[in-house]
Parts: sequence; structure tokens; C-alpha cells
Amino acid sequence: MKAFVSRSYGSPLQLTDIDRPVPGDGEVLIRVRATSVQPYDWHFLRGEPYVARLMAGGPGLRKPPFAILGADVAGEVEAVGKGVTEFAPGDEVYAMPKQGGFAEYVCVPESELAPKPENLSFEEAAAVPMAANTALIALRDSARVLPGQKVLVNGASGGVGTFAVQLAKAFGARVTGVCGTRNVDMVRSIGADEVIDYTKEDFTRNGQRYDVLVDIAGSRPASACRRVMTRKGALVLVGGPAGRWVQPAGHVFATLAAGTFASQRTVMADVVRCTENRRNLTTLTELIESGEVHPVIDRSYPFEEIPAAVRYQEAGHAAGKVVIAV
Repeated sequence: MKAFVSRSYGSPLQLTDIDRPVPGDGEVLIRVRATSVQPYDWHFLRGEPYVARLMAGGPGLRKPPFAILGADVAGEVEAVGKGVTEFAPGDEVYAMPKQGGFAEYVCVPESELAPKPENLSFEEAAAVPMAANTALIALRDSARVLPGQKVLVNGASGGVGTFAVQLAKAFGARVTGVCGTRNVDMVRSIGADEVIDYTKEDFTRNGQRYDVLVDIAGSRPASACRRVMTRKGALVLVGGPAGRWVQPAGHVFATLAAGTFASQRTVMADVVRCTENRRNLTTLTELIESGEVHPVIDRSYPFEEIPAAVRYQEAGHAAGKVVIAV
């Protein structure tokens, strides 16, 4: 099969012929029809920030922990391993395997797999797993959003942000999205009650108060964010400014440390260590099939142009998700 392989930090992705994987016990072999690109991939491709190489679950000290990136997969079941009972060849599925999506085939544990939403194409479904799962964890689990609460999403036009806006609305919240000028109409179209253009207004100085602030962009210091939060509000950290040595990890950990002295809760939405991916995908499928949530796709690339897709996503201008048709 063909796959894009990365064998050392900073080396270009190389299209390579490798053996097709064989499903082991409890595993399902998927013929990948679509995948997506996200910051998770290029952080592992670059091995940045360097401090993350010292962390459990990080890129690894000297080389990438896996050669084939791609943490979102949508496709068809090709074969199943011993003990698999819930899926059969031909089933349309999607998953968040954390690796292996930049290939024509990938093996995924049955416990990580969910049926693809019936109303989505493979490319649309590939936009969902990691970004939507992150947004779901941030709002439902970390913030524990309730109907009627006021939620602000800083970074509302990106992959996670577009899902966060829609999920907050689905949970009954009143949502404010923060984004750049060119994405204001898009963020409003997916359900935001109010949209703040950060090039014209500083959301931390508008006099509003929010019960939940989902910080994806990491563009304002924690002290400024808390200024616009209710006394018992929740500041949920998802990301931050990119950097070679410490960021965004430095921003996240400094904010968590400072949060111990504040009345508001400060929590991190950690999708990488989540053990409920299948349950979460099932929840997302219900919301997607009901029409409450739909992926926003900025661009679609053919499989052969995955390196170009990674460069485009890394530039930080994508509105929604960047997907790959395999």
C-alpha cells in the first residue's frame, strides 16, 4: 500500500510503498477513504515544541514515535481480526486512531471504531473525530456547560472552534465566537449568537461576562480572560500560540498553575489521553444526524498532496477543517 512516512523530525513526508497491515485480535482493517490534517500532525512532524519531547505521550525525544501520521480516519471495513463481532467488511466507519491515517489502509481496535454518520460523505466524516471530540470534551466534560449559560469561544473559526460553537448551541448555551474579519459571517452562520472580530475589538475589555471561556487561540493572557468571566466560571484550555521551544505547552501549563489562585475553574481539554473515543463519536454521530452539528471544511486535497495540505494547515489560516480524499 502507499503511505506518507516520516522517519525523523523535520524530514519531509515521503510517499512510500509499504506492506499492508494485518488486523490482530480485536482489530479492524480499514480501507481509508478520507483523513484530515490538524496541528497534532505537524507538531509530531516537527517534534515541536521541544519541551513536549520530554512529556509522556509527546512526540518522543529523538524521533517520532510512529512513522505514519494522521489522527482522523473515515473509510470502509476491509477485514476483521479474531474476536471482532460488531463490524464486518463493507461497513462504513470512522475513528480517531492518533496515527496511521496518511495511508491507504490502517488497523484500528474495534473499541475505537464507530459507524460513520449516514448523512456525511467520507471527507466530511474525516473532519470530525479529533476536532469534534476535543470540542465535546471541552464543553461537556471540562466546562460542564448548562442550558442558558453564556459561552465564549476564542478561536471560533478553526477546526475545534467551529465544532465548539455548534456544540455549545446544541447544549442550550448562548454563544459568542471570536475570530478574524474574513470568518465573521461563517461563524455567525454556524450558530453563534454574537461574533467578535478580534482585529477590531478586544473581547477581554468589552464589559461582558461569560460562564465558560473556551480558549483555543491562546491569544490573551489568563488574567485578561478571567476579567470577563463570572466568579464561578470555567476557563477551558485547548491550545495556544505555536512555538519551537515551549509554546503552546508553556501557555497551557502557566495558565493552569495560575488558576489555582483564582475563584474560576481552569481546566484543560485533553483529547489525546481520552479513553472514551468510541462513546464520544457515537454522541457526535447522534448530533450530526439530527442536524445540530455539521463539519465546516475549508479545503480538500487529494492523497498525493498531503504535504501541501500540512503546509497550508500549519500556516494557520484554515477556516474549519482541511481534509484529504484518499
